[in-house]
Amino acid sequence: IGSLFSTPRRSLHVFVCLLGLVVLCHSKCFFKELVAKDEKNPPKGCVDEDGKQHGFGSKWVRDCMDCSCTSEGLSCCGKIPDAGTVDVPEECELVVDKETCTVKVVMKSDKAKECKPV
Repeated sequence: IGSLFSTPRRSLHVFVCLLGLVVLCHSKCFFKELVAKDEKNPPKGCVDEDGKQHGFGSKWVRDCMDCSCTSEGLSCCGKIPDAGTVDVPEECELVVDKETCTVKVVMKSDKAKECKPV
């Protein structure tokens, strides 16, 4: 049985999976508790940072953040890691695409080449 890192391609797949775990562990999250201003007229959902109303049970993406609304309140977590929380090899850099909310690790010398893990 070969090792987990037996081929460069497999090593790259493991590296990308580990990067995904880093995103989950190092993304910013916030929770905004739902407050009833009028007991006779309870809220019907959550209001996001843009002032848009979202019904209970709804989910959406805003500024690369996964958000959801529950009867408890509004919860959002980043889909991309915060700068400085990801360790990449010195010859590589983390590139964030905010339009697609994706990250990739590329060579500093040639941004078209993905970085190979050490």
